[in-house]
Amino acid sequence: MRSKVANGERAGSVPPVYSRSTSPRAFHLYRYITQEFLLSFLVSFAFFFFMFFINQLLLLAEDILQKDVSLIDVLRLIVFSLPSIVALSVPFATLVGALMAVGRLSSDNEIVAMQALGFPIRRLFLPVLLPAILLAFLSFTVNDFLLPLGTLNFGKLYRQLLYSNPALELDPYSVKRYRDDVLITGALEPGRLDNFVIIDSDTQGDRRVIVADEALLDTQSDENVISLDLRNVTSHTHVNEDEYHLVRAERLVYNILLQDITIAIRSPGPREMSARAVRDVIGEKETLFAPRLRQHARRLASLTAQAEAMLLAPVVSGAPPEDFLRPLAQRRSLEESPPTDRSLQIYRLEYHKKYSIPFAAVSFVVLAFPLGLYSRRSGRSVGFGLGLLISTVYWALLIGGQTFGTQRPNVPPALAMWLPNVVFLMAGLVVFVERFRR
Repeated sequence: MRSKVANGERAGSVPPVYSRSTSPRAFHLYRYITQEFLLSFLVSFAFFFFMFFINQLLLLAEDILQKDVSLIDVLRLIVFSLPSIVALSVPFATLVGALMAVGRLSSDNEIVAMQALGFPIRRLFLPVLLPAILLAFLSFTVNDFLLPLGTLNFGKLYRQLLYSNPALELDPYSVKRYRDDVLITGALEPGRLDNFVIIDSDTQGDRRVIVADEALLDTQSDENVISLDLRNVTSHTHVNEDEYHLVRAERLVYNILLQDITIAIRSPGPREMSARAVRDVIGEKETLFAPRLRQHARRLASLTAQAEAMLLAPVVSGAPPEDFLRPLAQRRSLEESPPTDRSLQIYRLEYHKKYSIPFAAVSFVVLAFPLGLYSRRSGRSVGFGLGLLISTVYWALLIGGQTFGTQRPNVPPALAMWLPNVVFLMAGLVVFVERFRR
C-alpha cells in the first residue's frame, strides 16, 4: 500500500506547527490575546477613571457647587479636569488589565495550549507588550497636550465665574493668600462674613493688620473688584521697631482686585504645563541659579587656598591653633551646605514625573505578564486584587520619592521619579527568568 503524502509530510506524521509571527495562525492568536488584554484594560480603566472622577467631583462640589454656580458651568469645569484623570488612569489600568487577561488565559489553560502549539512565552508576551507601549504614549500625549489645554480653559472659565460671583473665593473659616495679601475669614452667611482679618501693606509699604467684626459683600460695586464693607474696624500698622499706628473706625470699604485673585489662584504650576514648557522654565531657573553656584565654587577655592597656605606656612610662636584650623572648618561647613533652589528642584521632579508615570505602563506589563501565568483559579479576580495592591505600592513609592526629592535637593530628580519604574521592571525580569526556568 502506497503511503499518502500531503504537503511534503508522510502519512501519520504530526502536522506542522505554524509558530512564526507571519503565519495566519499566529496572527489570529496574537489578535485573540490582544483583544483579551484590551477588554480587561477597558474594564480596569473604567474602574480607575470612575474612582478618580468621583474624587475630582467631590473637590468641585466642596469648592463650587455650594456657591450657586450653574450646573452647565460645573459640567464644563469637570470636562476640563478630565485629561488629568485619563492620564493617571491609563498606566494603572494597563497593569490591572494585563494581570486580569493573562490570569484568565492561564486559569483556563489556554496559555498551556498555546505553548503546546509551539508558541513560546516570549512570543505570547508581545501582544501584551506592544499595546502597553502604545497606551504609554497615549497617556503621555494626554498629559502633555490635553492637560495644559484643559487647565488653561479651566482657568478662563473659573475667572468668568469669579467675575460674575465674587463670593466664589470667600470661604468660611479659611486662610487665603493672594500675592502679598492674606485674608482670614470667620463664619460665612449669604453676603456677610464674621471676624474678618486682612494682612496687607499700605501705600508706604508698611505691613498692616485690619480686623473687622463683620464684612458685608457689596454686589453693586465695580465688576473688576470684590468690594467689602467692613464694620467696627481696627487697623494696626508696623512702621518701624519703635513706631506703630493704630486706627479705629466704624466703617471701612476695602476693595480686592479680581485680577490679583485670578492670577494667584489659577497660575499653572509645573504639573499643568507641557514637558517642553517645564524644560524651558528649568533652563531659565538654572541660568538664574548659576551665579550662586559659581560664587559657592569660588568661595570653596579661596578657603582651600587659605587652608593649604596655613598648613605649609611655619608655625608662628604663640599663635592659637584655631587660627590655622578656621579655614578648614569654614570650608567643611561650606561643603556641607551648598546653595539650593527648591523651586528648581520641584520643576525638575515634575519634569521627570511627566515621563515616569505614563511609561510605568511598560514596567507594569513586564511584571504583570509572568505574575498572571501563576494564576490557576479565578484568574480575573485574583489579577484585579493583585493589580490594586501593586498600584498602591507604586503610588506610595512615587509619592515617597517626590517628597524625599523635594526635601533633599541633593537627591537626583531622575532617580527619585524613575526608581519605582526601575524597581517594578527589575522585579518583572526576575519573575520572567524564574518562569522560564520552570
